[in-house]
Amino acid sequence: MKEFGVQYAELRSVWGRNILDMGMDELQRVKNVLQDNGLKVSCIASPLFKCHLFQEDKPLGDLHLAKERSLDEQWEILHRSLQLAHFFNAPIVRTFSFWRIQEPTVEIFQRIAPYLKRAAEEAEKEGLILALENEHSCFAGSGEETATLLSLIDSPYLKVIWDPGNAFFAGEVPYPDGYEKVKDYIVHIHIKDARLNKQTNQPEWALIGEGEIDFPAQFQRLKEEGYDGVVSLETHLSPPKESSRLALQRLSAMI
Repeated sequence: MKEFGVQYAELRSVWGRNILDMGMDELQRVKNVLQDNGLKVSCIASPLFKCHLFQEDKPLGDLHLAKERSLDEQWEILHRSLQLAHFFNAPIVRTFSFWRIQEPTVEIFQRIAPYLKRAAEEAEKEGLILALENEHSCFAGSGEETATLLSLIDSPYLKVIWDPGNAFFAGEVPYPDGYEKVKDYIVHIHIKDARLNKQTNQPEWALIGEGEIDFPAQFQRLKEEGYDGVVSLETHLSPPKESSRLALQRLSAMI
């Protein structure tokens, strides 16, 4: 990260553990490493509402080292995440929109909305922003679905983490289609490229610049519209260190 002049770290898991499960000694060690290297924290990448809305069942997507927790336990996750945001001086806490067990409907979004509204109110009390990531394994996967859900809540403390890769996996053209739907809500951006596998006709992750997402046009538009948030690289490829370095080379050149 220092090699490429990266200024922010988005915290999800460190040293094989999700940060929600770390004790204060470990968290202080993380904080010391960040401070020693001049890095600030952009977002607490919590797994809030990455759970079942209707029933208890197995996870339908990657929890990235977080433990599967019930619907009732989500408020614990929220309060812990808000505490971590203050500890690391991060302005944003991430949330999701529950495992996608069927295609979303207006009725489903109306059922989800009160949870996000309550969580946004909790974030507001703490002076923080709750940001909904469009996630293809959750009900709000595309930009259009995310905008539809947020329109039911109308809170200045509930914004969007725009993930073009997840929108692609959800079957949407990320730019310009998905972006146009959520552009007014965006406070944070995740970057990972994707393409359709020619053999299986299923989406797969790709190194940035080798997928089908029009990132040059997306970045040009963000520049024109004065986006001033963080662009956060998510490396969904292996080996992670080497693929991250190559992705940062391409991302830096593209930007």
